[in-house]
Amino acid sequence: MGAVHLIRDNRPFRLLWSARTVSFLGDSLTLVALLLHVEQTTGRGLAVALLLLVGDFAPALLGPFTGAVADRFDRRRVMIACELAQAALVALIALWLPALPLLLALVAVRAVAAQVFQPASRALVPSLVRGRDLEGANAAIGFGTNGGEALGPLAAAALVPLLGVRGVLLVDAASFLVSALLLTRLPRGRTERGERDGGLARETLAGLRHIAGSRLLRAVGLGFFGVVAFNGVDDVALIFLAKDTLGSGDAAVGLLLAAVGLGLLAGYLLLARPWPKLATGTLLVAGFTVSSAGNLLTGLAWAVAAAFAVQLARGLGLAAMDVAVGTLIQRAVPPELLGRVFGALYGAIGAAAALSYVAGGALLDLTGAPTVFLVAGAGGLLATACTAWALRRAQATECAPATDS
Repeated sequence: MGAVHLIRDNRPFRLLWSARTVSFLGDSLTLVALLLHVEQTTGRGLAVALLLLVGDFAPALLGPFTGAVADRFDRRRVMIACELAQAALVALIALWLPALPLLLALVAVRAVAAQVFQPASRALVPSLVRGRDLEGANAAIGFGTNGGEALGPLAAAALVPLLGVRGVLLVDAASFLVSALLLTRLPRGRTERGERDGGLARETLAGLRHIAGSRLLRAVGLGFFGVVAFNGVDDVALIFLAKDTLGSGDAAVGLLLAAVGLGLLAGYLLLARPWPKLATGTLLVAGFTVSSAGNLLTGLAWAVAAAFAVQLARGLGLAAMDVAVGTLIQRAVPPELLGRVFGALYGAIGAAAALSYVAGGALLDLTGAPTVFLVAGAGGLLATACTAWALRRAQATECAPATDS
């Protein structure tokens, strides 16, 4: 079944899809509004960097723990609680607009709530759709999430002059309430309870042990980490490629940054259609290959148009990666462990992105944007080759369960 039919005909999935889309639109609105506020009130780049750090990287380190929360309690209730917490925290920030240290603390707490929401929502998908529809469901969710994140900056740019930062934050708080209301209409589901070792800490460790003991999960997780660790710096390097290497201006920077987003949305639309399905492992390796090759070719680009074309193709690869990773995990992991596996995996990906920013930024200063893209793409292709080999070994020894019920 295609994604359009899933959204139209499957009411529980439609509610989850709508709630996630609204929630991630709210995340994007908050980020843009707070970036503008911090830049205007402090004028310091370090303050902006700290805001990004506490809002993105720091909560990712709690990924295994936040996933355990999603596995221990009813996932619908966990998501509702997260949305209500985010609404309250954003409203508090809007009404108070405290000094930077307190603002960073509130943003960090809100980001933790968002981090709990993500694995819970991903883990809920297999209980709402049939196994054969997982690719289409994940593609639809990816399209909604990235569409919401893309619309957020545009909405913030239009609303800030009219409502101010406080007004935009209050609109954002309302968006989280809308998401929570949608989630209350999901059917009540049983909590997936496996054997309990007692306490969140032990259950978190049990999730990590499950990942360590599965060749398939190790192949997917380490491959994903490697590809992101090499390629995550591309957003930073694109700015220098456009301005320093290709001799263009801010418009070219915006165009190149938009290319990946457009490719992502196009990729999700393609994967959401009821095409004959590739094997999910094949889709994963194809996504890794296309996304890494896109950066490699960007390093050889001679004009903005050429860089735009390969970054657009790179976005298609990123969409394939996202859909394949989510589907492989949902099919291979027992339901009672899904939250912990998703939480640990995407927490590690946040760390990989931070590593890429630091190492790639240092290489950028020493060499230049073309070299960074060549190294990133080549390293990503090497990680892809290792992943393909590891997946073949894993699939030869493990039989991942797949249900169509």
